[in-house]
Amino acid sequence: MNEQSIPKAAIWMACSIACFLTMSVAGRTATAELDVFQVMEIRSVIGWFMLLPLVMRAGGFAAMRTRRPVQHLGRNVVHYAGQYAWLYALGLIPLAELVSIEFTTPVWTAIFAVAFLGEKLNPGKIVAIVLGIVGVAIIVRPDGQSVEPGHLIMLAGALAFGASLVMVRSLTRTESVVRIIFWMLVIQSFIGIVPAIRAWETPSAEVWPALLIVAFTGTFSHYCLARALSHAEATVVSPMDFARLPLSALLGWALYAEQIDMLTAAGAALILAGNLVNMRRANGRPTDQEAVQRSNS
Repeated sequence: MNEQSIPKAAIWMACSIACFLTMSVAGRTATAELDVFQVMEIRSVIGWFMLLPLVMRAGGFAAMRTRRPVQHLGRNVVHYAGQYAWLYALGLIPLAELVSIEFTTPVWTAIFAVAFLGEKLNPGKIVAIVLGIVGVAIIVRPDGQSVEPGHLIMLAGALAFGASLVMVRSLTRTESVVRIIFWMLVIQSFIGIVPAIRAWETPSAEVWPALLIVAFTGTFSHYCLARALSHAEATVVSPMDFARLPLSALLGWALYAEQIDMLTAAGAALILAGNLVNMRRANGRPTDQEAVQRSNS
């Protein structure tokens, strides 16, 4: 059992946030030159090799055996769709707007859990769902004009992430974090190989650093989050992730001259408020489910 320490949790969470922010920049660079399918395939294959030291530390390939291959397959088909939407939308809308819509994932998770797992819809979840939906409506159509395709694509991605997390709730009863990430990389490598080959272009020397960064950050952001949750409860760790939204806005402004208007900021604030409501739960040690809740990027 790891020592409970908020400072250690904060350090690991800072590493996780840094990975996600770096991946958003590297992902935008990579998808500007290469097809999204190709980027995802390279990410999964290289990420698998990067994960091997953790696999060996966890007991080697024997420890990665699973009795639930069908559940892993179903979860990763949905998760792959969410990742594709995230990377595709990355080049279409400002970073802050993308991250804001991504933060609605817990809202959709709650809805799917009620619909398919029989979970109760309590007043707190209702408030979270309403705030999240209103926040998205403000961001997607702030001026009543035509909807940006990138907003709808990312919204579809958030829905896919929500469905994926409901499937993860079942997997984490028997599977470790490393095993879930291991099979994520294996299965998604096979899922994407055909479309990646069809869209394949030889990557230029300039884009390879971005591809390696996507592979590294896309794999170890999850591990850093799991380590953070091992040192503090989810109710302590999860709010730290909210720093990603203003940092994404700052990054978009500094690197891409992206501007955020007041309506977008208001929508983002409603989504974050909905997340805070949704996170209110009984105290206790975090579960493996919480450790993989960010495995959507």
